[in-house]
Amino acid sequence: MTILIDQPENVLQTEERNAVSDDTNELILDGGFVVPKTKPNDGFEVPETNAFGQVFRDYDAKSERQKRVEEFYRLQHINQTYDFVKKMRENYGKLDKVEMSIWECCELLNNMVDESDPDLDEPQIEHLLQTAEAIRKDHPNEDWLHLTGLIHDLGKVLAHPSFGGLPQWAVVGDTFPLGCAFDESNVHHKYFKDNPDSKNPAYNTKNGIYSEGCGLNNVMISWGHDDYMYLVAKENGTTLPSAGLFIIRYHSFYPLHKCGAYEHLMNEEDTENMKWLKIFNKYDLYSKSKVRVDVEKVKPYYLSLIEKYFPAKLRW
Repeated sequence: MTILIDQPENVLQTEERNAVSDDTNELILDGGFVVPKTKPNDGFEVPETNAFGQVFRDYDAKSERQKRVEEFYRLQHINQTYDFVKKMRENYGKLDKVEMSIWECCELLNNMVDESDPDLDEPQIEHLLQTAEAIRKDHPNEDWLHLTGLIHDLGKVLAHPSFGGLPQWAVVGDTFPLGCAFDESNVHHKYFKDNPDSKNPAYNTKNGIYSEGCGLNNVMISWGHDDYMYLVAKENGTTLPSAGLFIIRYHSFYPLHKCGAYEHLMNEEDTENMKWLKIFNKYDLYSKSKVRVDVEKVKPYYLSLIEKYFPAKLRW
């Protein structure tokens, strides 16, 4: 777990934001970042850039941070196997680690920085509120989506000592299916060659152990905060709609929702929910900024949503 030292500062001034021409057909979010138009063949080999030159998901840069990110993915791709994920789901699916509220969990993330994220070094609580507030601005009537933005990364508490302090390669990063061939759209795909599953013939065809159209719910996805938070929400009886649970569970499944890989495993319900995930994803990614959110100002609103959709205390 990395502790943030540098203090964030606003890198975009109001006049810069206002300088964007109306014909860019791009969406300005809270924090001042602009969502770029979708590029053809949009993939990991081409970093995404907004109107101000802000680059997102650049995994090929040679900075020290990008080197750490690459090392993270090397460890993740080697260690995330079908059997490992099965054991993690069995263990953490018991939800017997801690009992606490949603907001208490938010506060636990104050000192965590995601080692797989090449974009920012801000603590996770900053990202959660930036995402939620950006969604709230553009979709004021979808309160379930506001709350989904706030809680989508709460599963990262798996890296906290209270949960056993899992290494970050078992908590964060892009997710991918196990039990079938590793698609080349996975970032730093080359490191899968050292994954034991790559030696198993049953796991190395397009469908692997699955059937086409089986539905993502029947597919074993690499273990991390997405799947864990999905289990926490579902097993604690949340009243979030299915689209909210889908977003929580698959928001890091970039090979699917950015590159179209593994679509052959989706069913009709997945296809419908994917529409909401693609709406959500631009806020998850492009609302990242160094503009601070006034936590005390927005806290009452999010506490009211938590009360609406979740019990007061949850099993984790």
